[in-house]
Amino acid sequence: MSLLVVGTVAFDEIETAEGKSGKILGGAATYIGLAASQITNDIRLVSVVGGDFPHAYLNLFEKYQIDTEGIRIIPEGKTFYWSGRYHQNMNHRDTLVTALNVLADFDPVLPPAYRNSKYIMLGNLTPFVQKRVIEQLESKPELICMDTMNFWMDACWDDLLEVISMTDVLTVNEEEARQLSGEYSLVKAARKIQMMGPAYVIIKRGEYGALLFYREHMFNAPAMPLAEVHDPTGAGDTFAGGFMGYLAKVDDTSFESMKNALIYGSAMASFAVEKFGTDRLVEISQEDIQQRLIEFVKLVSFDL
Repeated sequence: MSLLVVGTVAFDEIETAEGKSGKILGGAATYIGLAASQITNDIRLVSVVGGDFPHAYLNLFEKYQIDTEGIRIIPEGKTFYWSGRYHQNMNHRDTLVTALNVLADFDPVLPPAYRNSKYIMLGNLTPFVQKRVIEQLESKPELICMDTMNFWMDACWDDLLEVISMTDVLTVNEEEARQLSGEYSLVKAARKIQMMGPAYVIIKRGEYGALLFYREHMFNAPAMPLAEVHDPTGAGDTFAGGFMGYLAKVDDTSFESMKNALIYGSAMASFAVEKFGTDRLVEISQEDIQQRLIEFVKLVSFDL
């Protein structure tokens, strides 16, 4: 089924203990779209880039059957750019440069063909942009999932709560869940967030996996222990791409399907961190994915 992805398409420049990436393809929508494309098709991508954005990257999206009609190109503008340096443990990073460029005035306009998309993934953008996307939909989607961050909680609380109330799934990390809910316990935090609107809450826990909450149900998906992590930059967005890609493929939003989707998301995220940027995502095969899923099953299977 159709999957609409809205988010940033950007340039990243990353430094970790493993080295430096140079200027590479990045952005939330990029990671979400490429991860989802390994699982499903009919992916529609909405973003904005400048005239400096290489056509080769647009060709890469099209190679993975990602529709790029929704990517607006502003010839006289520059593409969003982010540069960061990770600490030794990879859990913390310092932002060196953030240049919004064309993203500063991003006001998404959905092509007519996108307005009946069945599954919606709203990447981490201003609540105004996320709401604008929802308002342009011409039919009620099967599922709307959104990502957000602490900055929007500080800068535009009321607008954020309004958009959250319009969604079905909210994905946040531990710190964001606690700030949004005012609760330290992640269980209490999830229950309180559900009262804001989303039936499902996903709390991402980095190297410790992710928690899924639905009514009185909980599910924990582990993260794959890896010997080497080169770049964690797009892990959360890759997780979202795997998660939504699976749901769009099976066209089923039951709790059992959500649990499977969580594992798919964790599996895709485990690939993303193995190389800088999107390099690993564009070289894996279907056999690689299936083998990684088998490893996840082995990781959590036991008899009582």
